[in-house]
Amino acid sequence: MFGAAVAAMIIANSPWATQYFDALHIEAGILVGDFHLELSFAEWINDGLMALFFLLVGLEIKRELMVGELSSPAKAAFPAVAALGGMIAPALIFLAINQADGGNMKGFGIPMATDIAFALGFLMLLGNRVPLALKVFLMSLAVIDDLGAILIIAVAYSGNLDWASLGLAALVTGGLMMLNVSGVKKLTPYMILGLLLWYFVLQSGIHATIAGVVLALTIPVRQKISSKEFVDTCTLELDSFGKSESKRKTMLLTSEQQDAVQNIGVAYEQIQNPLLRLEHALHPISAFFIMPVFALANAGVALGGGEINLVQPVALGVMAGLLIGKPLGIIGLTWLVSKLGWIAKPASCQWQHIIGAGLLGGVGFTMSIFITGLAFTDFGLIDSAKLAIVLTSLMAGLIGVFYLWRQPAPTCKLEPEESKH
Repeated sequence: MFGAAVAAMIIANSPWATQYFDALHIEAGILVGDFHLELSFAEWINDGLMALFFLLVGLEIKRELMVGELSSPAKAAFPAVAALGGMIAPALIFLAINQADGGNMKGFGIPMATDIAFALGFLMLLGNRVPLALKVFLMSLAVIDDLGAILIIAVAYSGNLDWASLGLAALVTGGLMMLNVSGVKKLTPYMILGLLLWYFVLQSGIHATIAGVVLALTIPVRQKISSKEFVDTCTLELDSFGKSESKRKTMLLTSEQQDAVQNIGVAYEQIQNPLLRLEHALHPISAFFIMPVFALANAGVALGGGEINLVQPVALGVMAGLLIGKPLGIIGLTWLVSKLGWIAKPASCQWQHIIGAGLLGGVGFTMSIFITGLAFTDFGLIDSAKLAIVLTSLMAGLIGVFYLWRQPAPTCKLEPEESKH
């Protein structure tokens, strides 16, 4: 994705810049009978492909809430407080700076987001110099941060509502919930209804990517059969397969062996968690296609256009929000509630590592650029904000890496410290 972002910047400032920007506005659509849907390439990417990205984000959030690091109040408390501080402080700083002439309050959501992939990418540069649990803490913080960003998009960056389309979206959501309650584990029915949900949400005025999150929340977690049933089935069918080998006269399997293989295949499908199966399928698509395409389409900023201004309130608000507000909110609020005794700091985790995580929280890239496109229509503001995001995210990542590189790497666990009496 970083390479795609660099490529976008190069193309946007090359002799092919006009063709690059014109291509993003080419209309393409679907026409089936009386049904017609036409969007620009940029809209297909930001409303269509990004809905799949948000589906993946929603799956990760649901997994963490049900069985992961956010599955219990004790585990979720510290990263939740960190995420809350990391959203409130940047927004307040942005709003304060944009009180000045030329400010635009609509961009308050831009510095609230942390890019999970980029932040963890910077952290991975340190290898074993940082404890594994710190990486888990940063990921948990970013997951909650994403949840906050999703709510902000749904509430603050949606247009005028079409209640008929919204009602149809609600009906489709009800259908998805019925599939879940009825014990349907196959993903195909969910994806078909999810496509319908995406269309109705797109028409409703709520940003279409929210459909991906709603769909994710209805995908079942539990597998169809238990581990014991899977083992018993495989044992039985493998035994049947072995006993039938003596009847085999050619290189072809016997009918009994073919049946055994098919039954093992069915059991293989039934033992898998539908949520994990979909999440694993989407990960490579998101990492190697959706994110690079999004970066290629959205990170291109023409530096010589004369409209970019990094000292106007929007750009300053973004930079100050990410570089100052993020660490200030994450570190400040967690320190305050820890001192008040409302939550416990993770056991054996030093504050200097929490500070490092706070600094890396300023890496806002993907979600920040995405919200920029929702907040503004003025190309000068959009390009100024995008350049501010890219530069500040790079600075925040490098500062965080340099700070953590200079720190010791003690054992860090996410469980709260035990009370000492």
